[in-house]
Amino acid sequence: MSENKKMEKIVGVKGMNDTLPADAPLWELFENTVQSVLKSYGFQQIRTPIVEPTALFARGLGEVTDIVEKEMYTFTDSMNGDQLTLRPESTAGVVRAVLEHNLTYDSPKRLWYAGPMFRHERPQRGRYRQFHQVGAEAIGFTGPDVDAELIMMCQRLWDDLGLENIKLEVNSIGDAEERKRHRADLIAYFEQHKDALDADAQRRLYANPLRILDTKNPAMQDLVNAAPKLLDYLGEGSRAHFEGVQKILRHNSIPFTINPRLVRGMDYYNRTVFEWVTDQLGAQGTVCGGGRYDPLVEMFGGKPTPACGFAMGVERLLELMKASGEQFARNQCDVYLVHQGEEAQLQAFVLAERLRDAGLDVVLHCAAAGSGGSFKAQMKRA
Repeated sequence: MSENKKMEKIVGVKGMNDTLPADAPLWELFENTVQSVLKSYGFQQIRTPIVEPTALFARGLGEVTDIVEKEMYTFTDSMNGDQLTLRPESTAGVVRAVLEHNLTYDSPKRLWYAGPMFRHERPQRGRYRQFHQVGAEAIGFTGPDVDAELIMMCQRLWDDLGLENIKLEVNSIGDAEERKRHRADLIAYFEQHKDALDADAQRRLYANPLRILDTKNPAMQDLVNAAPKLLDYLGEGSRAHFEGVQKILRHNSIPFTINPRLVRGMDYYNRTVFEWVTDQLGAQGTVCGGGRYDPLVEMFGGKPTPACGFAMGVERLLELMKASGEQFARNQCDVYLVHQGEEAQLQAFVLAERLRDAGLDVVLHCAAAGSGGSFKAQMKRA
């Protein structure tokens, strides 16, 4: 290689960010708080691969969803031809693991996870192509009590993190038969206003009209607000379940708003759905979302099993923590150990280990490129 030719610098993938040492204390505080809160509710951690069969997400999330249609990182395994996908969310993988390892054979399970997810989106504040989620899944519980418990667990986490101005919105999207009746009326309503639908809504009109209610298009808001509301189609069982969730929340002083347009973005939800939202992050105001997904286990080949869960966006919550004005930096070490001379250096290694045995964080001075090894240089660095 020519001495004058400089190697081109390689940079990271767009929308996939490094977490630098300056931010590590903030992440560490968040992760430790999450683990403490979830453990206090009896949730156990589960870790699943970041790569799953593509069919898992196509079946679980729904073919006509933005995630499956536009956002998944999907590729063919060159070794065997398998279609694989970097996970865009983790609920499907957790349910797959529960079924594969028969985790609910003896009792329902409370599980939680944390890790990176991947979606090919337009990068912006609070929305990245690699992002991190923390989630909880309660599998095998049928009543409204576990729905409310999950919501209360989120509230405790916000409190422990010192986060304010995160508001709870709830809704019920009923069961399959109730949604079927609502779907027919919803299609009929939107057919009458077909010229007012944008391209996305027209594409979804017959495949997944419920998702039209979640549109962010300002020009369609009045049309969507006047559409038939699913709450009016709930039967006795779904209505009682939703009222049970509300009763527990009120009794525990958890404020909430019923949002009849709240439907969530995955096809596996039923009955309770909820979101925690803030006005401090601009367009990316949802920091946590979840609900009940009783059909999902059966969709993956298991026997009918009730389930409920949530996922929260870590980067968005960290933005809120930074905005609170608190300082999250911590000292790099308790002791910075300097030395002069070869014999002193040998003894410094011994002393450093003894100090670490005593529970102290110790940084031992080592020669750094261009910094010089003089005692004066060491003291300046210390």
